[in-house]
Amino acid sequence: MSKAILRLLEPQGILLNVEAKDSSEIIRQLGRKLYESGYVKESFIDAAINRENRLPTGLPLSGGFNAAIPHTDIEHVKKPALALATLKTPIPFRNMAFPSETVEVSLVFLLALEQPKAQIEMLQEIAGVLQAPIVVSALMKATNYKEVTEALKKD
Repeated sequence: MSKAILRLLEPQGILLNVEAKDSSEIIRQLGRKLYESGYVKESFIDAAINRENRLPTGLPLSGGFNAAIPHTDIEHVKKPALALATLKTPIPFRNMAFPSETVEVSLVFLLALEQPKAQIEMLQEIAGVLQAPIVVSALMKATNYKEVTEALKKD
């Protein structure tokens, strides 16, 4: 479905059926994977958490699962990558459209992009994926990298 997502998805940054107590913890887990793989600076994780607190990214979806797309400013990124997590138990993220509300999120895409235009384009790509309940459901059922990539190829 999305070649851009598949191209940037870091295999080491995929965490499936994981536990996290809140949005900060899952951002830390995913950010650590991107940091260990050399994609982001040490400042990335705290910057992404701070940005999520100011500008929430929780998205209510149709199809039974909700998502979030945390990201931060380009100066915290060394080279572009995406990390992805499916959560064993949904965790609250503040709603992107209505920040006073929370959304129980099961799927998280963490963006690490070094160009502002690329960030906007990738957010649109991911939004397209998230609008396809069959893709979201396949991502939630995935147990390995191959199943994640197969899910992202669905139309």
